[in-house]
Amino acid sequence: MAEPISTQDRLDRIVVLIAANMVAEVCSVYVLRADQTLELYATEGLKREAVHHTTMRADEGLVGLIAREAQPLALSDAQTHPSFSYKPETGEEIYHGFLGVPVLRAGNTLGVLVVQNRTMRTYTEEEVEALQTTAMVLAEMVASGELQALVQPGADIAVRRPLYLQGVSLADGVGLGHVVLHEPRVVVKNLIAESPEAEVARLETAIKAVRVSIDKLIERGDVGDGGEHREVLETVRMFAHDQGWLRRMREVVLTGLTAEAAVERVQSDTRARLLRQTDPYLRERLHDLDDLANRLLHQLVGRDFVAAAEALPDNAILVARSMGPAALLDYQRANLRGVVLEEGGPTSHVAIVARALGLPAVGEVENVTSLVEPGDAIIVDGVAGEIQVRPRPDIEAAYAEKARLRAKRQEQYRALRDVPSVTKDGAAIELQLNAGLLVDLPHLEETGAAGIGLFRTEIQFMVAERMPSTAEQQKLYQAVLEQIGPATPVVFRTLDIGGDKILPYMSQIEEENPALGWRAIRIGLDRPGLLRSQIRALLKASAGRPCAIMFPMVATVDEFVRGRAIVDRETAHLTRHGHPLPTRIEVGVMIEVPSLLFQLDEICRRADFVSVGSNDLLQFLFAADRENRQVASRYDALSVNALRAFRTIVEAAKGTACRVSVCGEVASRPLEALALVGLGYRTLSMSPAAVGPVKAALIAAEAGALAEVLARELARADGDASLRATLSAFAEARHIPV
Repeated sequence: MAEPISTQDRLDRIVVLIAANMVAEVCSVYVLRADQTLELYATEGLKREAVHHTTMRADEGLVGLIAREAQPLALSDAQTHPSFSYKPETGEEIYHGFLGVPVLRAGNTLGVLVVQNRTMRTYTEEEVEALQTTAMVLAEMVASGELQALVQPGADIAVRRPLYLQGVSLADGVGLGHVVLHEPRVVVKNLIAESPEAEVARLETAIKAVRVSIDKLIERGDVGDGGEHREVLETVRMFAHDQGWLRRMREVVLTGLTAEAAVERVQSDTRARLLRQTDPYLRERLHDLDDLANRLLHQLVGRDFVAAAEALPDNAILVARSMGPAALLDYQRANLRGVVLEEGGPTSHVAIVARALGLPAVGEVENVTSLVEPGDAIIVDGVAGEIQVRPRPDIEAAYAEKARLRAKRQEQYRALRDVPSVTKDGAAIELQLNAGLLVDLPHLEETGAAGIGLFRTEIQFMVAERMPSTAEQQKLYQAVLEQIGPATPVVFRTLDIGGDKILPYMSQIEEENPALGWRAIRIGLDRPGLLRSQIRALLKASAGRPCAIMFPMVATVDEFVRGRAIVDRETAHLTRHGHPLPTRIEVGVMIEVPSLLFQLDEICRRADFVSVGSNDLLQFLFAADRENRQVASRYDALSVNALRAFRTIVEAAKGTACRVSVCGEVASRPLEALALVGLGYRTLSMSPAAVGPVKAALIAAEAGALAEVLARELARADGDASLRATLSAFAEARHIPV
């Protein structure tokens, strides 16, 4: 493999050596092409002129059968097999004995390696193992791109072919760059063992070390080590003790392979089988086995399981199975151009951080970590939720142009930074930001936003390795307030944990429906020490300036009253001990539970402000899990019933001292923002990237005309289920950019 010879010469030399050592008259290498046909790349024994001219479909012949099923096939008389396909140009009609193995990498078929004999021959298990080992060498040769030099025009090999992959959008934007695996793949180069007994001992030692490391991760809940949830690690630990999997690796080591080669072989074979399963449970287990095998390989070769964050190249697109928010924050933002995940939905912790960092991100991209190679060119389209791997030049040029146009639009939006957010007929709309990290705060200056309408305090807890103390919380809140200045308003939402936001260092409670379970204000009221600690930190940090605190997931007025009592108690405590207080303390409610819609008059009399959390409100209103792709997009935020709910809230606040705003996702979309203004909302809080597009739409619209359209449409008993088409037509007729 190290000889300085051409790629074709190397392949030719390999097949000659295999044929001689296997005592076979024929040895052939077939490579899978992008069009899913198998092309003969090298042969010893068949006609040489057939090389690069003989092809067969993946569903054709014995070679196609091996590629399709990813399993070895040994036959004493190949010509009697029903899948046998005769290719006259090869001259193989005189051969009977047949042994073929798939060339696999990460469970993906890259080609087929075949030996043939004139006589009817029975191949031993040792010979099958030997051929599989050699196929591992060929797999690395194919995956490295070395065979590209032999590719005929229009016949790209499958492993280097352009790929289009569909996922779900996590964060808007377009990123062009090169793949960096968050958990780098170990390339096994040392295959043959000098001492099988010593390799078994190495394997046993590595397995014990991996078990210990997983136990420690579960005990610590270390979010910085990949951010795995406890239940995922528990499953990986279960597989680490699976005797069948371990016995298979030991058996492969005893055939003469190194421990790491045995892990690679067994995992690739297992992966190939599971990829071809239709049972979703079995396919899901593939991730857990991948995780375990990857940990074991890193342990054997003495490498870190996670890529070194400081060694990031320019234009890096981070690709991972899953990540915690702390892991993403460890990387240098200046070098990152995007994030691609196999797991993680739009409301996952890492998605929130990606949006805060302004990184385009796509999640739920199946099998992506096995389909890409480090350094591959890749495009992340966070708007459409699409990935282009090894894109063709025309695709890359089109996306580069798209990125330029997007940058130009952003420049136009930045030009609106100092333009007042006032509609054509004089209605002033206050645009604020949603934030949760210190890296969000520079966006205030960049966008010209009036303040922070929602600061998610739980993100500090999510990226920490342990529960932050009162002093640590106070330090963060002080840093936020110092950075934004004394005149900028900020609303701190108390801990919104539980549901899909599990803190790794907290004991997880098994719940049938976590979104409707023990979360947010419910945890705070049941564990008042936790809530008191946070309230005290917020009050101390806000000394000498106004302080606004908002409770999430409030379902009854009583819950708000109890929460406000804790604020009053902490205020009294600080007064008794001589601590300086905020100049004004306001306590508000996030309206996201439909039950509160029937206590709006009472809540508006008691609260200083209310803010609509549209994400959860719509989820509960329509009984549609926003994490479930089958139902998440089934209901529209511009439907008549959703808009009537929003109208009910804003009208209940009229005539009271209670301010009202919207801080959910609907405020971030121009058309929905127009609808909210038409309903009477005058304060909207949104992601930083949304400020420009929303402001551009609002300053081109008339609040009065919007109010008339909405009043008319919502009054119609036979109105459409959604007003999206009506509002789109309204915007188009008046040249409002949406």
